[in-house]
Amino acid sequence: MNGNEAERYAEAFLRRHDLVLLQRNYRCRFGEIDLIMQDGTTLVFVEVRMRTSPAFGGAAGSITFVKRKKLLCAARHYLAALKFEPSCRFDAVLLSGRGGKEVEWIRNAFGE
Repeated sequence: MNGNEAERYAEAFLRRHDLVLLQRNYRCRFGEIDLIMQDGTTLVFVEVRMRTSPAFGGAAGSITFVKRKKLLCAARHYLAALKFEPSCRFDAVLLSGRGGKEVEWIRNAFGE
């Protein structure tokens, strides 16, 4: 499974949990957000990570401090274009195991 397939798999997983896709691969000068979704009235910025091996901390360990900082800046950029600021959170969808089919969804994975 490549990066795009992992994001599509994570998106389908979240849709089955009633989240609505707003934007895929939001890019700005600060970085990229894999998925931006709506969970009720909450805006959800989703980072998708896939690792086939648990070595070096696995998928969760690959979301470094620098990556989190870039995601926060990209989210602020996205929010600046909105007329109002909704409640929001950062989730992580971690794919692991054979073919990346094992899913761990971490709500409120990080934030300010």
